Amino acid sequence: MRDFVDGTAFNYEQGQRSRKLFAAVVLAALDDAIADDKKYGNGPEQIARWARSRDGREVLSCAGIDPNERVVKGLMEFVSKGIRTSVALSREESERRAAAEEAEAA
Repeated sequence: MRDFVDGTAFNYEQGQRSRKLFAAVVLAALDDAIADDKKYGNGPEQIARWARSRDGREVLSCAGIDPNERVVKGLMEFVSKGIRTSVALSREESERRAAAEEAEAA
């Protein structure tokens, strides 16, 4: 019984690591699309093409993201904002956005 529990826990951890790896690939694709948007002006179209492709759908699925049209639109919107993923995921950016929303509400 103990071996079964250890094996299940190991498999779960491996699955979580794999999901994180594929999530990093999605973040890299977003950064590439943002760079394309700044350089060529076609970033949202690039990320949409990638997300709708077979490889893109596979990567999104492996990252734990359902590759539907709503997700594609969200990715396109994120790219059009032009904020790099490392900045968007930082605590300072989250606090800045919360302060801006609070100021708008007041």
